[in-house]
Amino acid sequence: MINYLIFFLTLASIYAVLSLGLNIQWGYAGILNIGIGAFFAVGAYASAIVTTPDSTNYIGGFGAPFIVGAIVAMALAGLLAFLVGLVTVTLRSDYLAIATIGISEIVRLVLKNEAWLTNGVRGIAGIPDPWLAGSPLTFLILLVLVLALVFWISDRAYRAPWGRVLRAIREDEPATMAAGKNVLSFRLQAFVLGSMVMGLAGALYAHFVGFISPEAFQPEFATFIVWVMLIAGGSGNTRGAILGAFAIWGIWSGTEILTSNVLPPDWITRASALRLLLIGVLLQIILLARPEGLLPEQPPRPIDPDKPSRWRIRG
Repeated sequence: MINYLIFFLTLASIYAVLSLGLNIQWGYAGILNIGIGAFFAVGAYASAIVTTPDSTNYIGGFGAPFIVGAIVAMALAGLLAFLVGLVTVTLRSDYLAIATIGISEIVRLVLKNEAWLTNGVRGIAGIPDPWLAGSPLTFLILLVLVLALVFWISDRAYRAPWGRVLRAIREDEPATMAAGKNVLSFRLQAFVLGSMVMGLAGALYAHFVGFISPEAFQPEFATFIVWVMLIAGGSGNTRGAILGAFAIWGIWSGTEILTSNVLPPDWITRASALRLLLIGVLLQIILLARPEGLLPEQPPRPIDPDKPSRWRIRG
């Protein structure tokens, strides 16, 4: 029971990091990214290639420590987001969604077919634990610390002038542009920062599981469920993003236990599709009954004029 709880909390925390990355893009700036799996996968593969021992099956095998793998994962995910954002950040709503879906599929197919780079469908095995984690419990503690750091940075950014500009762009882009703000630059910054957080989540996932393959980054597991988590928890609310991740992953894990113990053997193989259907129905219920999520977005606390703050706009 303890081992299962640690496993549940670890995966839920990884999805919470993913949800925080999406919250920076959609919750703050209104960027409709349906290609989460691309940045998640790039982060996972980048860290795996950098940290695994030398191999003749794929490029890399540098045996670097986890911290180097995580930095490389964030850098490559951010670089990919920057290159993609230069082309797509000017698009709106459904056009941007179509573009990011296409990018995600391109990345997944490259990971699947370029065996010299990623070992193809056979995947990469033997991904080491972080040097600080000698057991699942210590890995969970490390992960909670990372999640807390990402949460703190994201929350501070939300309350900073940078976050206020992003929310202004989300609510009224023409008015923000008329106020003299470089809208495209701010949108690109949010897109890159959110994707770097997704790349970090990919690195954490790779080192927790120890094996990755293109099948692990299918849209339903790397994109769809993350959107459900953010919408259920509360878009634009950093606490809501984390709460939604734990709540939805709890439902997903609970239904897995339920279907494996209640359904007849012939139906167990179909349980995954039924669980996805349940999550989809749950999303529709949330959108109809509580579209603002479990923890709706709250305006930042007013700044005390008598208290000095490095985030305050001067002049």
